[in-house]
Amino acid sequence: MKSATRRGLRVRVGGAAASALIAVGVSLAPGATAADVQSEQWYLGPMQAEKMWKTSTGEGIKVAVIDTGVNPDTPSLKGQVLADEVPKQVAYGATDDYAGHGTTMAELMVGTGADGGLQGLAPGAEVVPYRVPLGNELSAKEEKLAPTSAEAIKAAADSDVRIISMSIGSAAYEPEDEAALKYAASKGKILVASVGNSGQDSGYIEYPAAYPYVLGVSSIDDKSHISDFGQSGNYVDLVAPGENLPAYCNGNFEQYCHNLNGTSFSTAITSAAAALIWSAHPDWTANQVTRALIDTAGRKWPKDEPTANAGYGTIRPRSVLADPDYDAGEPYSDPLRKENAQEGEKLVTEIPPASASAKPSEPSAGATAASQGAGGSTKDKQATAGSDDAEATAADASDGGSTLWIALGAVAAVLVIGGVGFAVLRARRAN
Repeated sequence: MKSATRRGLRVRVGGAAASALIAVGVSLAPGATAADVQSEQWYLGPMQAEKMWKTSTGEGIKVAVIDTGVNPDTPSLKGQVLADEVPKQVAYGATDDYAGHGTTMAELMVGTGADGGLQGLAPGAEVVPYRVPLGNELSAKEEKLAPTSAEAIKAAADSDVRIISMSIGSAAYEPEDEAALKYAASKGKILVASVGNSGQDSGYIEYPAAYPYVLGVSSIDDKSHISDFGQSGNYVDLVAPGENLPAYCNGNFEQYCHNLNGTSFSTAITSAAAALIWSAHPDWTANQVTRALIDTAGRKWPKDEPTANAGYGTIRPRSVLADPDYDAGEPYSDPLRKENAQEGEKLVTEIPPASASAKPSEPSAGATAASQGAGGSTKDKQATAGSDDAEATAADASDGGSTLWIALGAVAAVLVIGGVGFAVLRARRAN
């Protein structure tokens, strides 16, 4: 992987220090109009967002955004960020986004598009921000005050958020994070994470996407081709748009940068798609929403043969919203039961979620755990990489999804971080 730096931001990959940034061609456009920025959100048309919003905007669904913080004062996010609902013990810096990434993710999910901002796919939903240290952007004092990723996940699990979105990642297996994610799954949450931007042949495994119970999301372009930078492996569950998209250039929030790539975009939009479905069916469990995403995904291969590059295919929430008779199946039957089961461990079942309006649910997404490295657990999906992976989602262009890691960089060369590639989970900061 080529090395690039921005203000010392680096991650550890395979035990060696390496940049998590992907260089892309961009243009800087201060004062870009709403039409300029939103026209770059090319997936909204193919997904038929306007039609979906007649059925659901995500109203009533809260999404935890575990990232670099979320600025609640951008025009697109005013009234959309529930900063007061962040538990005090993990609230440090939650609304002080030091990179602009978390704010971009939030806008992609719930943004109203006001005054030239990004248009969220689920503008009726709301986000609850959690800031964790990623890279070395924060001072040592700030890192000490900030919650660890495990602490943030557990706090979100104990709240009434329905979805936990994580456009972050690391090559490091952390047992505390895995335990926190299992706990969140047992509480009936849907967990979504970026699979990373190191490339399909990198051989890297990215966490938290690789943990059981987490939906790992990779990227497609506007031609429904699987992105070359998206990582492949047993932990890819779905794909969504992640190329040539806009994002805040940095934490100053003065302008958007353009033509950016990353699986972070895909993660945010997949989380928003889940919010649309759950809002339309508030009594469904996490299992049922996950099953709906999987069953209706666009693919050219049998549903029970997920591929290494595209998993079960491209998200298509409209297919669920447009079908009043859609059957989401058993509420307490995990659609990925076999994949989520770990050796020697009994599946968590029927633990009531935090939200009173949701029924008890098993962990809803992920894949089988197998030994990885020095005791780390990864999903063991039995994935098959077919020759048609490159056009996995061409089967139906009526829906798509997009995830992105935010644009970071100087005027001369803007670098974009990819989902799991950008961030180092806080537990690694002592290394």
